Amino acid sequence: MNLTDLTNHLDTLLRIRDLPDYSNAVNGLQLANRKGTVSKVTAAVDATLPVVTKAIEAGADLLIVHHGMFWTGLQPWTGAAFERMSLALENNLAIYSVHLPLDAQPELGNNAQIAKAMQLVPSGGFLDYKGLAVGVTCEAELPLDDVLARFTSALDGGRVHVCAGGPKVTKRIGISSGGSGSEVAAAAKAGVDTFITGEGPHWSYTLAEELGINVLYGGHYATETFGVKALAQHLQTQFGLPWEFVDHPTGL
Repeated sequence: MNLTDLTNHLDTLLRIRDLPDYSNAVNGLQLANRKGTVSKVTAAVDATLPVVTKAIEAGADLLIVHHGMFWTGLQPWTGAAFERMSLALENNLAIYSVHLPLDAQPELGNNAQIAKAMQLVPSGGFLDYKGLAVGVTCEAELPLDDVLARFTSALDGGRVHVCAGGPKVTKRIGISSGGSGSEVAAAAKAGVDTFITGEGPHWSYTLAEELGINVLYGGHYATETFGVKALAQHLQTQFGLPWEFVDHPTGL
């Protein structure tokens, strides 16, 4: 498929030009390939040198990621950064990155997909960033142990760290992947009694206890694999493009 047509489709689907994000996100096509076409897609969380290497070994000509090549800020193209760029260019690997617009996408986004995997139905949004509700809320009266079991299953048995600072039976669950754990106060203000996220700072646990809410930490990396997988599957369904997930976990 033509790379420009494909990325235009993604830009429209994800509302790249309309939604806010951090300056280092640089959402959209970050690196073109010389042939200008796509025959196989790989999806990953981070556009790092090891991931680029694995994507090339998988025979891909498009890599879709959540954290792009400029995530750590401006840097000279030397050392590992030079190797990553050179390797991608030499092997016709285009790189497309999407951050908050993917978190918030109502069907394919990280948070919507986590809710779906947990058999929960989003009823609203929370955690505002410049007018964008990044997280989703779900009204569900469930024992906390049941919610924990569902989240663990969604993560394929991955470890979940639990702060049981709230009720033993949930009423309103909030889901926001990645590093949203620092938004405990905002979650409580939104009426969330059980906050599902990736990671948070040390003080997020103690604050959650004081505010009387539960927090389930599933890991930054683990909770942000959902959206890129769903997006790649969408491209297969829509355009018949085969795809593969490049797993390169950080354990964080």
